[in-house]
Amino acid sequence: MKLITYDLNTPGKNYQALYESIKSLGEWWHYLDSNWLVNTTLSTYQINEHLRKCIDDNDNLLIIEFNPSTAAGWLPKDAWKWISERAGRVSLLRQR
Repeated sequence: MKLITYDLNTPGKNYQALYESIKSLGEWWHYLDSNWLVNTTLSTYQINEHLRKCIDDNDNLLIIEFNPSTAAGWLPKDAWKWISERAGRVSLLRQR
């Protein structure tokens, strides 16, 4: 599973192509504004190449391997359920 996070810095730009490109990577979850979890077999480098064409030079993009066994946070139950169903056992430390 990968975590994709970004800062989009071009005011007024329509970033719909980026969102659709992320969705095309595999099963996705998007609850936090600038963060997506994607269940995909693609590498972080492959995802970067895939998404880079959808953002501007002044935008920021970070793709990292997400390890649910070390995840902690304050999310609704449906978020933890989505994560755990796709990545095995997850410690549900804080849920609303």
